[in-house]
Amino acid sequence: MINIKRLTTSDADFGARLDALLAFESAQDASVEQTVAAILADVKTRGDAALIEYTRRFDGLRATSMAELELSQNELQAALAGLPADQRQALEAAAERVRSYHERQTLESWQYVDDGADACGTLLGQKVTPLDRVGLYVPGGKASYPSSVLMNAIPARVAGVAELIMVVPTPAGEHNPLVLAAAALAGVDRVFTIGGAQAVAALAYGTQTVPQVDKIVGPGNAYVAAAKRRVFGVVGIDMVAGPSEILVICDGHTEPDWVAMDLFSQAEHDELAQSILICPDAVYIERVAASLEKLLPTMPRQQVIRAALENRGALIEVRDLDEACRIANRIAPEHLELSLADADAWVAKIRHAGAIFIGRYTSESLGDYCAGPNHVLPTSGSARFSSPLGVYDFQKRTSLIRVSPAGSRILGRIAATLAHGEGLPAHARSAEYRVDG
Repeated sequence: MINIKRLTTSDADFGARLDALLAFESAQDASVEQTVAAILADVKTRGDAALIEYTRRFDGLRATSMAELELSQNELQAALAGLPADQRQALEAAAERVRSYHERQTLESWQYVDDGADACGTLLGQKVTPLDRVGLYVPGGKASYPSSVLMNAIPARVAGVAELIMVVPTPAGEHNPLVLAAAALAGVDRVFTIGGAQAVAALAYGTQTVPQVDKIVGPGNAYVAAAKRRVFGVVGIDMVAGPSEILVICDGHTEPDWVAMDLFSQAEHDELAQSILICPDAVYIERVAASLEKLLPTMPRQQVIRAALENRGALIEVRDLDEACRIANRIAPEHLELSLADADAWVAKIRHAGAIFIGRYTSESLGDYCAGPNHVLPTSGSARFSSPLGVYDFQKRTSLIRVSPAGSRILGRIAATLAHGEGLPAHARSAEYRVDG
């Protein structure tokens, strides 16, 4: 029996129980933080020597030089060429769909001349430029995700990033051909077989061999997440993601096995993942519960799925679909499935979600791999104020201002008045020189 929580909105304590369900303890393990701080400082000081030492210690590699920890373009292309035909075709199809979607996100530079009565031809605008160099962290070994390579590298390339540096741990020298093939398809420039906090440090500070990047993106374990938090400010980061989440709103007419497997799809990530079903039909909720019990023994990762469902999963009965949407906005899930008749009509009700999967045939797993939109999404309720990874995360905006002599006399008086009011006389004098000049 799966001891998944059952909640009903008509219960007096529903709000408190929902808050408890959503609570996620993100406090950092002191030992992890201490270890990461030491590794970052060591790599910053000793560079390549520290990287080689940590890679030998943690990944069991016998490398003596950084040359042994960098893969060539020939090796990446060989991995792509060596894939079985079906895998290569699937990877290429996914890459093309991801590229096509993200090409629509590109920001553009713009400018205009403010020709109002008090503007005197002042030019104002925005210049959009790509980052120079980005670091991609890719999990390695058993946890290998070629889809993450595509989702992180392709938007960066579309944005115009000049150089992509990928790091991927290879415990005991275990290379994942799909990951390397994805790097070849996405146009990654350099690949280093290093991982953990030491790889994050190398990207953030640079070493004799690994170039310093402007931003680090990509998922990792607790040590990688802690390292990304610590180097933020020296470099940019995408986000520090929490456990994966899926919320399914169903009207009670989708095949129960489909919904059960959708809940499994996120629960199999790890024991802290969150899978929630919201439905106004109590009988249907029981049918899904029965499907969970029936299908769980068929899952290779059934222990992980069970733990996730019992730790943070829930089946929630609501009064109607409007209430379901209100609760969904309160949760602000990473992935939201609208498994409904006329699902498009309900999209307008959703304000907070990382990605919305519309209709019974739109499984969340399609978004993970090949639909096109990015699968790097805000978690832990941060969809209330955050967005999916996209081209815009690899571009920056610079403001443009050009003021004519006549314009400086008009704007200078305004600026000087405000500067005096703030007690900043040098600011005021700087503007006044041009008013009187």
